[in-house]
Amino acid sequence: MLPCINWLQPLLALISSTLLTQSQNCPPSCLCPDPHTVDCTGLGLTTVPDSIPLNVRRLLLSNNGILWIPSDFLVLYSDLVYLDMRNNSLSQLEPGTLSTSSRLVFLDLGSNNLTEIPSGTFGESKSLIKLRLGSNPYLSLVGSDAFMGLTSLRELDMEKNGLTVLDVQALEPLSSLRVLRLEGNPWFCSCHFASLFVWLTENQNKLSTGLRGIECSLPDGGGRIPLSLLSEDSFRECRGILTLTDYLIVIFSGICVSVTAIVASFFLASTVHCFQRLSKGGKGDEEEGKD
Repeated sequence: MLPCINWLQPLLALISSTLLTQSQNCPPSCLCPDPHTVDCTGLGLTTVPDSIPLNVRRLLLSNNGILWIPSDFLVLYSDLVYLDMRNNSLSQLEPGTLSTSSRLVFLDLGSNNLTEIPSGTFGESKSLIKLRLGSNPYLSLVGSDAFMGLTSLRELDMEKNGLTVLDVQALEPLSSLRVLRLEGNPWFCSCHFASLFVWLTENQNKLSTGLRGIECSLPDGGGRIPLSLLSEDSFRECRGILTLTDYLIVIFSGICVSVTAIVASFFLASTVHCFQRLSKGGKGDEEEGKD
């Protein structure tokens, strides 16, 4: 046992020394004003630096040309609480990239080229308080469960994106939300917008500029109008219109009824056939008895 211990000690010392050295180094051209802060702002980077200290807590990568975030990024830097990737060239988020950010409090992905925030993007990021996704002009789709798990989120910025509609289910899990920015999107006041309008009306105290700061285009081509000039009656024609979900429910219900009717008919026919056979058998026995 002792020789094994003597052999392991140098190896463990080497690993510890390597990790310690890596945690103290500062990436080339970056600034490290304190042991837990790395500032690589405006260096023309296209990828995330490899030599970031493992114990970094505040990472500034804004104003670069970074194209993607490695999928294991937050696994390596588990102490990270502040991440600024504003004004880069991110077009998508790899599945699971942000789902392990258990300590992340501030995340800025604004001014990028994101097109979609899929469901489950943030996983169980229960510590996240501020999330900025604004000024992504191509961002037009947000999954219904995109913000699931963000129970501590207080500020959500989605202004100046390409959103024409937003599933209200995406906002419902945000129980701690205090500030919501949605202005500057090309909202379209169709029947698909009706449920979001109701939610915004009921939660307008959370809107940074109120309903007056959010405009939408009218279906009849009447130009853009502030939401403050609309009411639930503006969408009264939508009350009798079925959504895609409603149609699917109706179709599924119809299939279930049809299958049930077929099974019931088959069972009833089988039962009648059995009774007929029993009835014929009984009559045959009676006739034999008479003979």
